[in-house]
This record gives sequence, C-alpha cells and structure tokens, in this order.
Amino acid sequence: MDASLWRPRTVSAKRHGGSLKRTDSDWLTLAAMSLGYGVVQLDVTIVNTALNSIGGALGGGISGLQWIVSTYTITFAALILTAGTLGDRVGAKKVFTAGFAIFTAASLACALAPSMPILIAGRALQGVGAAVLVPNSLALLNHAYPDERRRGRAVSIWAAGASLALTAGPLVGGALITLVGWRSIFLVNLPIGLAGLWLTARYTDETATSADRAPDLAGQLLAIGALGCLAGAIIEGGALGGGSPWVLGGLAAAVILTALFLFEERRVPQPMLPLAFFSRRSFSLMSLAGLWVNVAFYGLIFVLSLYFQQINDLSPFATGLAFVPMMAAVLPANLLAPHVSERIGAPAVITIGACIAAAGCAGLLFIARGTSYPAMCAQLLAMGAGLGLLVPPLTSTLLGSVEKSRSGLAAAVLNSARQTGSVLGVALFGSLASHAQGFIAGARAALGISTALLLATALISLAARGQANVSDH
Repeated sequence: MDASLWRPRTVSAKRHGGSLKRTDSDWLTLAAMSLGYGVVQLDVTIVNTALNSIGGALGGGISGLQWIVSTYTITFAALILTAGTLGDRVGAKKVFTAGFAIFTAASLACALAPSMPILIAGRALQGVGAAVLVPNSLALLNHAYPDERRRGRAVSIWAAGASLALTAGPLVGGALITLVGWRSIFLVNLPIGLAGLWLTARYTDETATSADRAPDLAGQLLAIGALGCLAGAIIEGGALGGGSPWVLGGLAAAVILTALFLFEERRVPQPMLPLAFFSRRSFSLMSLAGLWVNVAFYGLIFVLSLYFQQINDLSPFATGLAFVPMMAAVLPANLLAPHVSERIGAPAVITIGACIAAAGCAGLLFIARGTSYPAMCAQLLAMGAGLGLLVPPLTSTLLGSVEKSRSGLAAAVLNSARQTGSVLGVALFGSLASHAQGFIAGARAALGISTALLLATALISLAARGQANVSDH
C-alpha cells in the first residue's frame, strides 16, 4: 500500500468567520466515507439473518419479512440518482452528513419498533439514508484525493471495506441475535453512525456546488411509485394469488407510472435518468446484467436465510456461519477480477463469473428439507465467487461506454438498476416460497430462475464483447 495515501496534509479552513491552519488527515476522511458505505452494506446482509427472529416476535408472515427487506431497497434504488444531484447542488458534505444522521436515527427507530408496520417505516427511512450516503461518499473521496493514482487506491479501500462489511453481516448478526436479540442488529449502527458523523464534521472538506443542477422531483415521485407498486404487487401476489384485484391493480399502476416516468424523463431538460445513455448498446446490456445479477443473488439470500432457519432449524448464529463461505468469496474474487480482465478482457470475465455463479445455483436445485450443509457449501462458495468476479468488470465496461465527465451519473444508474434487481428478487422469490405449493418447491423455482438469469447474463456479456469488437474495427 502506498504510504502517501495516509500522509497528513495541511490545509486552510474557514471557521467562525476567520481562517486557521489545521492538519487534515486524508485517511480520516477515507475512514468516514468507508463507514458510510460499510454500514449500508452491513445492513443488507445482517437483516436477512434476523428475519426469522423478527417474524417470531412481530408476526406478519413471509410477506411482512419481504417488506422489511424490500422497503429499504425500494427507497435506496429510487432515491440514489436524486441524492447524487442534491449533493452536487448544495454540497456533498452537507448531504452526506444528513444521510448519516437519517440512517442512524432510523436504525434507532427500527430497534425500538413495537410492531411490524413501524419497523417497515423505519426500514424505509434507512433506505433514504443509504441512498444519500453512497453517491456522496464517492463525491467526497473524489474531492479529498485529486491525484488519480491515490484516488484509485482510496476507492479500492472504500470498496474493500464495504465487501468486508457485507461478509461480516451474517456472522455479526447471528452472534448479536443469539446473545442479545434481534433489536441489537439495528443498535450496532448507532456507534458506527456517531463515529462517521464526527469524522465527517471534523476532517472532511466541503465540495464545490453547482446551482444549475436541479432535482427532477416529478420523475423522482413517479420512480418511487412505479417501483413500490411493482414490488407490492409481486409480494402480495404470493399471499393473495395472482388474480387478486389488489395484485392486478398494483401491476397496472406500475405500468402506468413507469410510462409516465419515461415520458417525464424525455420531457425535462435535466432528467433524473438520462435515457440517452440507453442508446448505447454496451451501457444498456450492462445495466440489464446488473439488474439480473441482483435479482438472483439477493433474492436467494432472502430465501436461503429462511430455509436455514425455518426449514432446517438452524439458529441465527449457525445461519450466519452458513453464509460466510458465500460472502467471504466475494472479496478475493473482486480483487482478482481486474487482473484477469487485463489478460482476457472484461466481457470474458463477466461471462466466466456468471457461469460459475449459475453452476452454484444449479447445483442447489436438489435442495430439500434436511439437506446437509456440507452438501451445499461448494455451491454457495461458487455463487459468491462468481458474483465477486463479474461485478468489477461489469462496472468498468458500463463506465467505459460513457464520457468520463458523466461517469458518476452512469455509476449511479448502475447502482439504481442493481438495487431495483434486489427489490424484485426478494419480492419474487419470497412470493414463490410462500406459495401454496410449499417452501421447498418455491425455493427450487427461485434457484431455477437465478440459474437462467445468470446464464442470460453470460450471453449478453458475449453480445457486448461482439459489439466492442465491431466498434474496434
């Protein structure tokens, strides 16, 4: 690691109308940004470990548990584009600080929730905070590290910390639930949030602002409505049946709101989602791949968490241990992916990663009540390794399809697509698991769908490679 990354620098800071010299440590800024992204990723996996315990305490059935996960990702996915624009407009430090405060307060509300509806509302507020934290943490890193080489290393550390949090989530969650109870998984966010807020206030510099970046409020409301109606219809479809008026009405509303959203984005001068990006084939294919991958991966985490606890009667701590091989495989595969991409090309690495993950999913199609964990371990490892291998080149390919000046917005679009995939995966797979045919049948259907989506990802990556070859000539 380059020692200069951690070298303090002296800057001039304005305080109380005067100017004073202070030693500003870049690594403390990096620590604050890493805590912000890390707590978001920790929350993704730690909550899944607690679902069975929450359901036992508050009731609500599988649909209630789906809402606990999906409400968070709906607000996260729908707001992340606007949150980045807001940071550009009023300052990323102000917005990042507000996001950390919202996430921390929402975590306390979740920990104290006396009922399922209040917990779901708290999770929605957590999603708002998460959407604000992620894009503005990158903006602040970009500001703190103007040198491209040092910035690249800082971003790598930022991403690695998030991968470690994702890996630690199930294990930490299982231990906390066993020792203290499910409410502790939200309380653990409080010291992280307070530390992040203090570090941000003390060591982070504000970014430049751009008053001409106006939020697309109409587009934002339409996006939330469309995604919420779609997820709600799929979730409730598992309990009410596909022919229910509520389910059909939700699907119809989602279609109408999506059409209105697309119309609005074509009309406004500064759209939340620049549709011109999708005229580029590589960008469209990689965005679709990101959505499909998250449908498969995060939908299966939800289903497997319930399988381990409700079907195989594992404790929360044992469930956390069961996820460690899958999550632990993500980080080394992330680190390996760029080196392999340099040798054989990003599309080939995406294809290989997707096929490895698909093989893991296909290998679990035999799953049944009482299936031993050793019989599943290799498949879980393959799923994590495949995901870790394909995401970095997928991101790199998408960013390479747009101008560098718009790479931040392009990254936000990809993140939004991936979070949307998480929403749809939990909604769809949870509904399959709660269907009258039984949990095991639903889990096998979810695994079959995941296998198909990952193989389709491999195919469209090859299509993107073919397109790149045509462009090169």
